Amino acid sequence: MILYLHGFTSGPQSHKAQALGARMCARGLGEKFISPQLPASPREAITLAKDLIARHAVSTVVGSSLGGYYATYLAETFDLRGVLVNPAVVAHLSLQAYIGPQRWLYTGESFEFGLEQIDELRAIEVPVLGKPQRFWLLVEEGDETLDYRHAVSRYSCARQTVLPGGDHSFTRWNDYLDAIIDFAGLT
Repeated sequence: MILYLHGFTSGPQSHKAQALGARMCARGLGEKFISPQLPASPREAITLAKDLIARHAVSTVVGSSLGGYYATYLAETFDLRGVLVNPAVVAHLSLQAYIGPQRWLYTGESFEFGLEQIDELRAIEVPVLGKPQRFWLLVEEGDETLDYRHAVSRYSCARQTVLPGGDHSFTRWNDYLDAIIDFAGLT
């Protein structure tokens, strides 16, 4: 089972979530894919993810941006595989610039992001990876939102795919769908 975690202000309607879900359906694995709308509160997002992991025998967490930060924590906590796509490496620092009113990209619904959420992010930081071989980092050097070099350094002992160009959306996502499914051990 793959649990896909979207990034900050994104949702399960994102291109990455939809494309991975569609590819899994095309391969007869549609029932092995979960992509929830995460709450704005990191504590609540992690609680939701933990519940889904327990109920659905998740083996792999795929996370994009802030979802990659969450995926790191969950993979370490539950001994899962993690695929990290242009991940937020130190989310409690990089997201401080976004304190204030925010809006979900796909629903337009507003939410408040504040110091309490920053503290919640700090509480789930993973300072050292216990088993880096469980992780696969996918980054594009052209990421305009996060410095890809921080992720390359942070996940230095993990499998890495570092691509020139691109942007924070990870423009070559569709090229890696089958490899992600294989990495999850679903084939």
